Amino acid sequence: MPQKQPPRRQSFSVGRGARRRDEDSGTDVGEGADEWAQSKATVRPPDQLELTDAELKEEFTRILTANNPHAPQNIVRYSFKEGTYKLIGVVNQLAVHFSQVGNLVPKDSDEGRRQHYRDELAAGSQESTKVVISETEIFEEEEEPKEAEAETEAGSQTDMPVAEDRECQMEPPPRTNFSATANQWEIYDAYIEELEKQEKTKEKEKAKTPVAKKMGKMTMRKMTSMESQSDDITKVTQAAKIVERMVNQNTYDDVAQDFKYYEDAADEYRDQEGTLLPLWKFQNDKAKRLAVTALCWNPKYNDLFAVGHGSYDFMKQSRGMLLLYSMKNPSFPEYIFSSESGIMCLDMHVDHPYLVVVGYYDGNVAIYNLKKPHSQPSFCSSAKSGKHTDPVWQVRWQKDDMDNNLNFFSVSSDGRIVSWTLLKSELVHTDVIKLKVEGNTTDGLDGLQLHTVGCGTAFDFHKEIDYMFLVGTEEGKIYKCSKSYSSKFLDTYDAHNMAVDAVSWNPYHTKVFMSCSSDWTVKIWDHTIKTPMFIYDLNSAVGDVAWAPYSSTVFAAVTTNGKTHVFDLSINKYEAICSQPVVAKKKNKITHVQFNPIHPIIIVGDDRGHVICLKLSPNLRKMPKEKKGQEVQKGPAVEIAKLDKLLNLVREVKTKT
Repeated sequence: MPQKQPPRRQSFSVGRGARRRDEDSGTDVGEGADEWAQSKATVRPPDQLELTDAELKEEFTRILTANNPHAPQNIVRYSFKEGTYKLIGVVNQLAVHFSQVGNLVPKDSDEGRRQHYRDELAAGSQESTKVVISETEIFEEEEEPKEAEAETEAGSQTDMPVAEDRECQMEPPPRTNFSATANQWEIYDAYIEELEKQEKTKEKEKAKTPVAKKMGKMTMRKMTSMESQSDDITKVTQAAKIVERMVNQNTYDDVAQDFKYYEDAADEYRDQEGTLLPLWKFQNDKAKRLAVTALCWNPKYNDLFAVGHGSYDFMKQSRGMLLLYSMKNPSFPEYIFSSESGIMCLDMHVDHPYLVVVGYYDGNVAIYNLKKPHSQPSFCSSAKSGKHTDPVWQVRWQKDDMDNNLNFFSVSSDGRIVSWTLLKSELVHTDVIKLKVEGNTTDGLDGLQLHTVGCGTAFDFHKEIDYMFLVGTEEGKIYKCSKSYSSKFLDTYDAHNMAVDAVSWNPYHTKVFMSCSSDWTVKIWDHTIKTPMFIYDLNSAVGDVAWAPYSSTVFAAVTTNGKTHVFDLSINKYEAICSQPVVAKKKNKITHVQFNPIHPIIIVGDDRGHVICLKLSPNLRKMPKEKKGQEVQKGPAVEIAKLDKLLNLVREVKTKT
């Protein structure tokens, strides 16, 4: 057998110390030294480049940046401002290699503390259940021999569990039936009792000592809002209004039914004549001795209208009132405003129906804001701001000025027509025209000519031509004026023999207007002709006239003898188709009339402070009849043509004569 060679690892067992000694001694260690040298030789891959020492020592510098080399650098987007595509300078360089949503919660956070607390509670409950389970096991081990004996005696029989029913009986809650009727007087008495309670509590609080007051405050703080029984009466005003309207709806149910559904069937047998059906009567105790000086429907709410109260007797001037009534509550006004001077005229803004402008007997004008229902007006003129020196007979809202400020016009007996502009905290006035009686001049000192001042009583602005308006005077003349000319009139009409009480443009025809006077006449004019087209004598002073909103040929007039007259020129050109007394006493004088813009009703006011609502019968509001196979034509063009036909007939007669 060949001799076994020692293992190769024995040649390395000499260690580094022995090798150093051999090197120092200069002796050769044989094969072991060659193998050690072979183990330190570098191993190169076959495809490695062979570089020189100079090439190996050469340094290459690389700089790491946050820019993403794969991000696009040529993104363009359309610029609407410049109208071209532009290169985007900033590109997102973020590259996400790995993302994972974690649900780790820090121990020091609130959520971490809550979870730790829940874990401790769960661990404690588990320990308690373990203790209970161990006790029950011991108890069961003690009971096992007894159960075994019982089982041997009873054999294999097992008892079924017995079902048990548990019932509970309680007394039902007490019940009572309550019923009552509510009327106006009971509601009023309840209000009075509540006010008396509040006054008594105030008197008791005044009589208390300071110590008692402190104790009372402490007890009041302890009481909750549900326990406080004496609430402020203003908190229930809305509910009280609703209840009051419900009571009135029951009280005036028959009148409401007539307003909605009743049509006078007797009109079929009358010869084109109609009647007026009285509906509601509006009155207030505080305005009993004051005349109705102005009426105006609200442009937004068709059931709401404003009433101005004052006096036309200059010897009996006292106070004034502004009341706003609703047809839903005829027993009491919705708003009440009182003034020191009598209100002679009013108007409501079309775009802001909560703004009411009024003119007073003392020459002032004021604006009431219905959103702020306190007794004082929001804006009022004064002697410094250019108030009139005589009663203001009419006011009218106009379109906003160039700066979008609200403005209105007023006319007075002092001969001034004033434009008022509503700024932030004051009224600014501008005199548009000063009326002068043409031909009446007197020579004064040093040869100066003095003009007689014309007293304006009424005016109305054209519906389409914004700058043109009409002014009626106490001398009976009507002036056609322009906002642009302050010294001259566009035209003058010798209209009446006494003061002009009202002028009004036709709502459809742009050339036609109407006037009335205390000389008993109502006249209809074409403003391009200086003579009237129609003249009606009503045998009494005419207080007011109004065009109907549904027809160009229908208008109403009221006289001081207590009658209301309704005309329809397309049916009868010579006399009224309805003349009816509408006040109870002959002494009552009717002062004003207004048509409702939607419903077939009118309201008239008298000099005793009463306002009466009347419904027009079918003959007073006749519409074109439907013909077989033809559609009924409606609209402004039809109304204009209807009135033009009448005017052409009158023009032909005038040219012949």
